[in-house]
Amino acid sequence: MADSDIETSSNHNSNSNTSRSTASTTSVHVTALDGIVSANSLFTVAVFVGISFDQPRDLSLTDRSECNAGRDVERDLVVFEVISFAFFLFSSLVAQGIKLSINLLNSKETDEVFKANINSDVLRFGVLGAAGGCILGCVFLLLSIVDVIQLRLGLLSCGNALTIHTVLALVVLVSSALSVYIFTVFYSFRK
Repeated sequence: MADSDIETSSNHNSNSNTSRSTASTTSVHVTALDGIVSANSLFTVAVFVGISFDQPRDLSLTDRSECNAGRDVERDLVVFEVISFAFFLFSSLVAQGIKLSINLLNSKETDEVFKANINSDVLRFGVLGAAGGCILGCVFLLLSIVDVIQLRLGLLSCGNALTIHTVLALVVLVSSALSVYIFTVFYSFRK
């Protein structure tokens, strides 16, 4: 009799730990998705600010006319900004859709506010899609900022030290941050 009481008690504790694990996992996913949406919002503002101040001919700071960026760099700037916006919008909509699903599933269970029984593969795929959209949006935003630098300071091919150092600093810092972000996303899904 005592053995069955222990077994029942251990099963109850096991179920309790599982529900706490599921609850905290769901809460963490919602928090992570909130972070993606917030970051995408800031990047989207940067894209629109870049598009609104797009008058490169008037603001070129280079002294040599052969170093002025041409229409192709201007065109690339607009294309990269639009593609960047599209990836950020995709990422935000995927993240908001997953959050909506989690919240709707949570509302069905009145006893467990933060527990949602959702397919973990769908959740992983959605979070990876949102993170991937954010990463690709950052890459295209980086390319557009490189074009802004070329429009303002001169073409990279001219060898202007200020242009090269500015682009180098931008690429090193952004690619380092993206590397950390990508590593943490994949690390979190392996655990």
